Amino acid sequence: MSQQRKALWEADLDEDLQDVDLNLAIGTYGQNGLYEDAQSRIDEATLLAVQQQMAQQAAFAQIPDVVKRFIAHFHQAVLDNNLAEITVAYESGWNRLTEKFYSKTEWPEAEVIAPLVNDDQIFLVLYRELYYRHVYSRLSPDIDDRFHSYENSCELFNYLLNSDGPVPLELPEQWLWDIIDEFIYQFQSFCVWRSKVKSKTEEELSLLADANQVWSSYSVLNVLYSLIQKSKINEHLVALQEGKSAEEIAEIVGEYGTRPLYKLLGYFSIIGLLRVHSLLGDFTLALKVMENVELNQKSPFTRVTACHVTTYYYVGFCYIMLRRYPDAIRAFVSILNFILRMRQYHTRSYQYDQINKTADRMYALFAICNALSPTRVDDNISNIVKERYGEQFSKMSRGEEGIPAFEELFLYACPKFISANPPPYDDADLLAAYVEDHPVEPAQRHLSLFLSEVRAQAPVPTLRSFLKLYTSLDAKKLAGFLDADEEEMVQQLMVMKQSSRSVSRVDEKGLLDGQMISTSDLDFVINDNMVHIAESTVGRRYAGWFIRNTEHAQRVLDTLRASPLPALQKPTGPSAEGGKDAAPVAPAAPAGGKKVAWGSTKAA
Repeated sequence: MSQQRKALWEADLDEDLQDVDLNLAIGTYGQNGLYEDAQSRIDEATLLAVQQQMAQQAAFAQIPDVVKRFIAHFHQAVLDNNLAEITVAYESGWNRLTEKFYSKTEWPEAEVIAPLVNDDQIFLVLYRELYYRHVYSRLSPDIDDRFHSYENSCELFNYLLNSDGPVPLELPEQWLWDIIDEFIYQFQSFCVWRSKVKSKTEEELSLLADANQVWSSYSVLNVLYSLIQKSKINEHLVALQEGKSAEEIAEIVGEYGTRPLYKLLGYFSIIGLLRVHSLLGDFTLALKVMENVELNQKSPFTRVTACHVTTYYYVGFCYIMLRRYPDAIRAFVSILNFILRMRQYHTRSYQYDQINKTADRMYALFAICNALSPTRVDDNISNIVKERYGEQFSKMSRGEEGIPAFEELFLYACPKFISANPPPYDDADLLAAYVEDHPVEPAQRHLSLFLSEVRAQAPVPTLRSFLKLYTSLDAKKLAGFLDADEEEMVQQLMVMKQSSRSVSRVDEKGLLDGQMISTSDLDFVINDNMVHIAESTVGRRYAGWFIRNTEHAQRVLDTLRASPLPALQKPTGPSAEGGKDAAPVAPAAPAGGKKVAWGSTKAA
């Protein structure tokens, strides 16, 4: 019987614990006293996985219920491709919950919220895009955040570009622009951080030595050019300019180009290339990639205000670095007037502060352009520039002593330039030499190039102030005013003549196209020893004055219409004693009275 019971017990044990490793569960405790060997048999990876799972469960329990409901709702909206719900969740819900719960902390990691979205990998990639954007904007990203954000961006773009066909995903255009914009910003931030060798720890130096391709310029440019090629957005824009029908355009761009997701990502990638090439210092190529994009109020980039402002900022800055100041002024005036008109709507945008900061930088760049190429522009813009940068502007008009003001405004308003080549982290000797003899910072290099042009034009403001006082002037007398000999005076006149000529867009074609025009209202010729000056005065433009005053009158009228009516005064006198039914009696007009303009009468 004992043998039968033993066999039955062993059978039950095998049936109940058939999936359990008995050696792992029981171990060899008490066997030969080898306790340490038994402990080493425990799978460390399994232990770490269990600990990680327990930590995720604890983190999941700490997520507020309203955040859980939001993530579940957000996920469902993405699954349904419900653009209206996605837009509300993205532009309102996410930012509102960020301010309430995560203004100074990170959002829950994607692995923690995975159970809420059924481990949907595509949504988790989109969630990480928002997660890392929050880390970059509100917190201080560490090296792990920088590496992981790059990996997530690669995963997202690989999904979009390497799928068998167009992916079944629809996102609002604001989010699509933010994906491209944030991708470039994180690249720029990493390059700036990577260039600061002295502040790196040993661990960071080791990681950077093994990851030369992380956030490389080649990978970023490859993504942007691939999106443009996949969407065939340039062919689309050319077909639109040629007036082709929708059916013809659909045939040209193919299945990818007809999808709003790819079309908008391709279009925003063109703006992204404008920005990246500007950051790398290739201003001609930056404008070249924009050759099929029209700068007008009907272009697609105007539908996203942040994209609109970014486009004009970088186009204007490229024109400054190419010495095309009239085109830069035209670009800045256009976008700054737009921001002034739409100011009341910007306050509703979560990007309100960023738009205002970019606008302030463009006012500084406008001041630089107007100092180098004086021209009559809109009074609203000029007044704001004088209010914010009046002191620097007056200094920049004084020639050589205004160079510090140029430097101050340029460094404040220019983009954060980056270097395409990283420091040699993989070679200790080269890295030591790099630290010892650090190359010039990209911003300082571009500043020196810009100031060389400013110094060449330094005599122009003083010379211009003298020429405006005369219609003809003896050369010797002018040289005496300038404290220079005649040869040096002629050189300064030639510099002024050259600075008053510039290539400018005339027929509104490509951004690089243009023809030489005169940018100054002051011209002169030298005949023998006499300088003959001709000044052309531009008449005042009354259209802007009438428009501003008409808008002001409209605002006053709207205010009057919206204000409450004055309270009725109780009647006094005999009519008041007649009870409720007594009607007020209007005073009779004098006989033979004469009507006046506002409807009353005037005694004869």
